[in-house]
Amino acid sequence: MKDVIFQVTPQVKKLSAICTSRDKVPAELYRQYDVKRGLRDLNGKGVLAGLTNISEVHAKDIVNGEEVPCDGRLFYRGYDVRELTDGFLSEGRYGFEEITYLLLFGELPTKEQLDEFKVELGQRRSLPHNFCRDVIMKAPSKDIMISLAKSILTIYSYDAEAENTSIPNVMRQCLNLISQFPMLAVYSYNAYYHSIGNSLHIHPPKEEFSMAENILYMLRPDKQFTPFEAAVLDLALVLHMEHGGGNNSSFTTRVVTSSGTDTYSVMAAALASLKGPRHGGANIKVMQMFDDLKGKIGDWKDEEAIAAYLLRILRKEEFDRSGLIYGIGHAVYSISDPRADIFKNFVGKLAVEKGQEKEFELYTIVERLAPKLIGEERKIYKGVNANVDFYSGFVYRMLELPLELYTPMFAVARIVGWSAHRLEELVSAEKIIRPAYRSVHDRRAYEAMDEREDQTK
Repeated sequence: MKDVIFQVTPQVKKLSAICTSRDKVPAELYRQYDVKRGLRDLNGKGVLAGLTNISEVHAKDIVNGEEVPCDGRLFYRGYDVRELTDGFLSEGRYGFEEITYLLLFGELPTKEQLDEFKVELGQRRSLPHNFCRDVIMKAPSKDIMISLAKSILTIYSYDAEAENTSIPNVMRQCLNLISQFPMLAVYSYNAYYHSIGNSLHIHPPKEEFSMAENILYMLRPDKQFTPFEAAVLDLALVLHMEHGGGNNSSFTTRVVTSSGTDTYSVMAAALASLKGPRHGGANIKVMQMFDDLKGKIGDWKDEEAIAAYLLRILRKEEFDRSGLIYGIGHAVYSISDPRADIFKNFVGKLAVEKGQEKEFELYTIVERLAPKLIGEERKIYKGVNANVDFYSGFVYRMLELPLELYTPMFAVARIVGWSAHRLEELVSAEKIIRPAYRSVHDRRAYEAMDEREDQTK
């Protein structure tokens, strides 16, 4: 009988059917009460829920007083992310630490400030004594996002000032977590990999290495990587670092922060949000979709066969039968995702270095065909385009990152944005975030036990 808690029993199925029949809210009621599902209107415009200095997602221009879709642009603290990435790439340096400074403190650092900040982060690349043995190695999970959340909540117990929400203390906690996330992610994967019968290696990070260099150094058994590999991973981290306060995990960060709770609970909640396949888990779905496509299409240049496969996906006849072509489309961008545009050039170069030109060509074919097929197959209110998830999984595979680390790499980057939003919420906001829900259930009089009828029959 002990196993019953892990099983979907006939009684659970019966209760689930009752729940389903009672919980469905008719779609027409959303229109009747003008409720914007997903907090977005039919044109894809989000409901304004707050103000921020941290970043801006720009996908429409005002022309003659009307909003017109345009090529997407992303701004970090007012700077175009294209200019930021061009800046550190052209000057031959890694960007993660520099852009982290920008997002947290609002200004680009001088060389002296950046050097000091790198030292600050490097000195925080450590975990509590025996944490790896006592926490990470115990009951490892194949889902590294779960391991990350478990580790973060456990670090709470090691922090004597865990509940202190003063800005200096929260800053300390955020800098610690930014520095620790790569260790927690890689070590959690190593523990899981070891638990299924493989060798275990734990490489302590180096203070002098960049974030991207340390990830590759800690992950690979031989600790070896090329400068270009580290540069591509660094670019991926910068592009995933922040994306406006309205994305699901950043909004979660602000909602939970507004309740007055501690930093560790906030970051665990943000991780729970990012874990979902509609958010950070999308890059895994892209890879799985392409693996399925490659297993069913013999000729990767046969555009007719590829188009037919994509149509079957849209008609819920192929892959996971969700009807989604993963990596195509975005809640805000309708013409182009600037992160994908920036990334694509480096993806192509890495594909050449890794001998993956044919697979890269397959990606470009799907990127070109999918928007047209979606437009023809469905009535959509805006255009669709490849988003950053479309290429990130392919990059991670070429960098020999295991599938289990794809979404955690997103978290390693986005912890910076979450930290910035938590700090801004603490500094600027004075109220708990509490939107309204309207009840659409009829009111009823109480019925005594012997007067009730079984409504499920």
